[in-house]
Amino acid sequence: MNGFPRTMVGGVSLSRMIIGTNWFLGFSHTTPSKDQYICECVRDRKKMADIIEVFLRSGVDTIMGLIAMPPLAEAIKEAEDRTGLGVIVISTPAFPLGPETPSKGLDKGAVDAIVEEQAKLGARFCFPHTSTTDALLDRCTRKIRHIETITESVRAHGMIPGLSTHMPEAIIYSDESGIDVETYISLYNSMGFLMQVEVDWIARVIQEAKKPVMTIKPMAAGQLRPFQGLAFAWSTLRDIDMVTVGTMAPKEAAELIEISLDLLEKRGNTQPLQETRSKASVKSA
Repeated sequence: MNGFPRTMVGGVSLSRMIIGTNWFLGFSHTTPSKDQYICECVRDRKKMADIIEVFLRSGVDTIMGLIAMPPLAEAIKEAEDRTGLGVIVISTPAFPLGPETPSKGLDKGAVDAIVEEQAKLGARFCFPHTSTTDALLDRCTRKIRHIETITESVRAHGMIPGLSTHMPEAIIYSDESGIDVETYISLYNSMGFLMQVEVDWIARVIQEAKKPVMTIKPMAAGQLRPFQGLAFAWSTLRDIDMVTVGTMAPKEAAELIEISLDLLEKRGNTQPLQETRSKASVKSA
């Protein structure tokens, strides 16, 4: 297998592994001190570029996150300059909501301004963050209200629309109503972390989705070890679906890539194991 496996989304070829950015920007889903550690020790242009470079050189050229949050855009540009390779950016901005949004809709001027910023920063894809998508979801009408204000703006600015969601209904209702999107971002991990229904239910939603799905949190924000989290994700997703991974160091990025290739190519677990004194008795003589 040359490079990392790829899939097509909206006519664009993407690596099936996506570079996540929570571990770059300070969103650990763990503790405030962990967030602070990330901000102090990882959220640095050069350090982030070092990690992105490892992914790029292995054929993982797709990144997801809040590109407007410094220094992400600058780190992407540095990694591109070092490698001569381009990064495909999936930006997930939030849009302003208020008590009048359900009846009056979104402020089109504000939406256009936010979308335009993503385009200027180099995004190829632009999806409303789950904090926007899920607030607009209406279980009574099985619709995502006013979402076309965002998707139409994304198209008008030359980007590809999708939906970022933590609610499985968003995928189902979007497919039912024919919303103009090319893909979905969905939680998916064997632990059920942050997921609103059981894991097998989410697996079925993804399997039956009409569009490719970009899954996130495969390692439950660090609560699952990489081999466990990635083995579940890669073995239960369709060939068109993707897995987003977060890392805090270049060697960690290289490990996740190689573990994933081991799993996808069914060549067994060839990666070095983490050693402790207590494991001495289970090692071959």
